Amino acid sequence: MKKMFAIIFSAWFLISSADALAYKKDLPDPVKITTVEGITEYQLANGLRVLLFPDNTKETITVNITYLVGSKHENYGETGMAHLLEHLVFKGTPRHPNIPQELTERGARPNGTTWTDRTNYFETFRATEDNLRWALDLEADRMVNSFIAKEDLDSEMTVVRNEFEAGENSPWNVIRQRMLAAAYEWHNYGKTTIGARSDIENVPIERLQNFYRTYYQPDNAVLVVAGKIDEEKTIALVNEFFGPIPKPERELPKFYTLDPDQDGERRVTVKRVGDAQIVGTAFKTSALSHPDAAAIDVLSNILTDNPSGRLYKALVDTQLASYVYGNNFLWKDPGIMMAFAEVPNEKSIELAREAMLSAYENVLKNPVTEQEVNRAKNSILKRFELAFNSSERIGLQLSEYIGAGDWRLMFIQRDRIKEVKVEDVQRVAANYLKEDNRTIGMFVPVDKPDRAKIPEAVNITELVMDYKGGEGLAAGEAFDPSPENIEGRTIKHELDNGVKIAFLTKKTRGTSVNFNFTFRFGNEQNLKNKGMIGEYTGRLLNRGTANKTREEIKDEFDRLKANVSFFGSASSLSVFGETVRENLPSVLALVKEILKEASFPQNELDKLILENITDIESQMSDPIALASISMSRHTSPYDKEDPRYIPTFEESIAAHRAMKIQDIRNFHKEFYGANNGTVAIVGDFDEEAALTILKEMLENWNSKTDYSRLIGRMGNNAPINLSIETPDKPNAFFLASQQFEMNDSHEDYPALVLGNFMLGGGFLNSRLAVRIRQKEGISYGVGSGFGAGALDKVGTFQGYAIYAPENLARLEEAFREEIIKAIEEGFTEEEVAAAKAGWLQNRSVNRSQDNYLAGTLNGNLFLKRDITWEQELEDKVNALTPQQIQAAMKRHIDLSKMSFVKAGEFNK
Repeated sequence: MKKMFAIIFSAWFLISSADALAYKKDLPDPVKITTVEGITEYQLANGLRVLLFPDNTKETITVNITYLVGSKHENYGETGMAHLLEHLVFKGTPRHPNIPQELTERGARPNGTTWTDRTNYFETFRATEDNLRWALDLEADRMVNSFIAKEDLDSEMTVVRNEFEAGENSPWNVIRQRMLAAAYEWHNYGKTTIGARSDIENVPIERLQNFYRTYYQPDNAVLVVAGKIDEEKTIALVNEFFGPIPKPERELPKFYTLDPDQDGERRVTVKRVGDAQIVGTAFKTSALSHPDAAAIDVLSNILTDNPSGRLYKALVDTQLASYVYGNNFLWKDPGIMMAFAEVPNEKSIELAREAMLSAYENVLKNPVTEQEVNRAKNSILKRFELAFNSSERIGLQLSEYIGAGDWRLMFIQRDRIKEVKVEDVQRVAANYLKEDNRTIGMFVPVDKPDRAKIPEAVNITELVMDYKGGEGLAAGEAFDPSPENIEGRTIKHELDNGVKIAFLTKKTRGTSVNFNFTFRFGNEQNLKNKGMIGEYTGRLLNRGTANKTREEIKDEFDRLKANVSFFGSASSLSVFGETVRENLPSVLALVKEILKEASFPQNELDKLILENITDIESQMSDPIALASISMSRHTSPYDKEDPRYIPTFEESIAAHRAMKIQDIRNFHKEFYGANNGTVAIVGDFDEEAALTILKEMLENWNSKTDYSRLIGRMGNNAPINLSIETPDKPNAFFLASQQFEMNDSHEDYPALVLGNFMLGGGFLNSRLAVRIRQKEGISYGVGSGFGAGALDKVGTFQGYAIYAPENLARLEEAFREEIIKAIEEGFTEEEVAAAKAGWLQNRSVNRSQDNYLAGTLNGNLFLKRDITWEQELEDKVNALTPQQIQAAMKRHIDLSKMSFVKAGEFNK
């Protein structure tokens, strides 16, 4: 009986092999439509549009199929149905009955996402023809043969409801949803993609099946294949797998509902238990395809950028708020521009709201400047250009533009951004930033409405018809991500003061280059009571130098097409960066200035303290935060003087308030230096020039304090089983943890890595996920993790789940049973073989990412390892037997030694 509907419905596709081969011989050839900057569009006879994006620089392929259906297309009583269907499409087909298992065995990085105008499914995997054939077969099969069965809906409904409840825990999510609902009277953009709880719980399987049959068809889909592919072979493979699917005879429903021009300010108030105040504004705008969209994007950036944005200056610089961010939703139909500010409890939300509204009105009184426009354009265009350095990123981002009307809108929007001028921004500001077009809460009658005129829909077919785009980026080289090849191409250096350097040069797409610096300093004695001071020093580094303000630093990184991040702790500083070949010297020069000449402005410290305290206050009733901090404090062995001490929320707030700028400046002066540092650079760069720059940058910059590594220790507290009550939180969190003596050189380490992968890793295919999410529908997010130090003998196993509080008993029972089963019964030969294949391929996919390589090479310099250590680990894992894995887990995983913390509204 299982899956009978799907089998009957898909009978036309499940034809005999001989008939299928005969049919494939008669398939019309795909028609080439156009090529834009390396991306070529084809169309199959059944209407499927195919985008091919070859990129030989990565040993990976991304397959991403986008269906032109989202929450916008749902009818009354069906909210959330597109998203619910997304979950069910992972439940299998007759030919692929266990999709999560297949994805895990192939080492893929997969997911599915649902949004307003589209739904997409994607997987990135190692570039082999076998993997590509498998992925295309999978997507073609589940396009029309997915089970969409009642029994799967029954179990998955509770998982999606759990996801809904997780969203209801977030004040940010709730206020955004309520504002969208107030802003849109009739259009479904006002309905959240997750849907109404009642619809999630009650939608009949027949409506889901009908929704699936209507929209999951080749003439309503766009397939993207990006990565290391041969275009001619790939389009032939696509036609082989997708071509036999007939073009449906049904006509897609026409959606014609649009909102009228808004006729007055709207206000919304949400009252719930929480720990932080939020004020938001929203203005209806044009669709992405409209010419106004580029100037609107620039305007949104001018308003909400941190730290140069006008809202940031009006709210955060004045300390009326601790944090500001914006959403600019440019969709297929007219969209909306939103901004939010987090207001500390001791501050006035009314004053913050008035300051926010004044900042919008000020745009009309004090027009934007050319500097503001250029800064915003640099920031936006940087994101475009860096994204194009990765075929995987572009392969996924194309879904947003496909949903908005056509994939070429991505290039058109980029081109339009380049042409935006001051007067364009001021024009859209005058049209859209009107009181009668904004949503913050209440209805207010007026004698003479001043309504914003929302543009009519653009004829997208005409817009994109003759678009050719600009020049494509540099293609780069085909790179083998094997440890042997990586080690053979890695060049190592050491500076006179001990700085260790690893260079891996290769031709990359768009001449991209990634770098990773780590500087280590201090010891357990001289770092006492300096844990938070070290964190603040790292976070304030790029907020000003002797010669540049925070804004100027950000502007310069944007101009140089660079993403650079600084992360500090009491004992180290890490710097991560991505840029392009020609700009690397200038980026490193700016990093040098930040490292050595940071000014640590008092006003930036004041803002950061306010931001941190507000963030802590917002977590004090959150189940995940409460459970996590309780477990961390229980397992931590460090006393209050130790920089690794885990403070309570109250202790943390007090420490933030006590922070002094002079302590931070002294810490930087005394501890910072490069003499115990490591550096890795991976990508397209001049090795000789980079070494010269690093010598000048680091060789004479040394820490003034003694250094010795902080040695990690295990906690020795007895296990606990703790429940924390969190009122008015519909979603609960479960956390289990056990420590044991082990480092990654231990003989049992490989077995525990693979054992945990089968128990709680992978993609919805682990023992815990199959039992707790897939079968019983208790949790949206469930899994386990295992890690052990490279130098310290501290191993940790953890399990986690989010769930409805009333399901606690079922969750705990299932979790314990699966742990016991893994220990007492072990794993089958088939499970182990599949896990090995997936785990090994996933590691190869990781090594295809330059940022991962830079981090790994950097860490290995400190550990005195080379990348071949990864190969040795993989060889050990590949040689494991089921008996060895079971024996290792039995030796180390012990429920009686495990601590449990649960947080949720259990008393309700």
